[in-house]
Amino acid sequence: MKINYHERKFRGIDNTPNGQVSDETLFEYSQFGSLLRATYQGGSIKHGEIIGLVQDDYSLEFVYHHIDSDDKLKSGYCKSIPEFLPDGRIRLHEIWEWTYGGEGKGNSIVEEW
Repeated sequence: MKINYHERKFRGIDNTPNGQVSDETLFEYSQFGSLLRATYQGGSIKHGEIIGLVQDDYSLEFVYHHIDSDDKLKSGYCKSIPEFLPDGRIRLHEIWEWTYGGEGKGNSIVEEW
């Protein structure tokens, strides 16, 4: 099944403790060819942006950066693997790593809403 992420919205549903995405974090994706862009905010994140690539298997590789509720700048790298839900929505299983302002690696799940 083909995926186009353009104008899809996602919400955080699970994350490891060292991450900042929560169920209050909302993402709005745009896709232009293989270019992926997104903005996100909510919970402990004031504003964030993503830029990356949609791979041939529809997985995503991107870098992210945001300003959190403590006015701290944070950034990282993420690989997301899509799963199709029975109702047609997409769930993304993410493996991420902080590169600035945070520590360690983690796993999260965001789901289309």
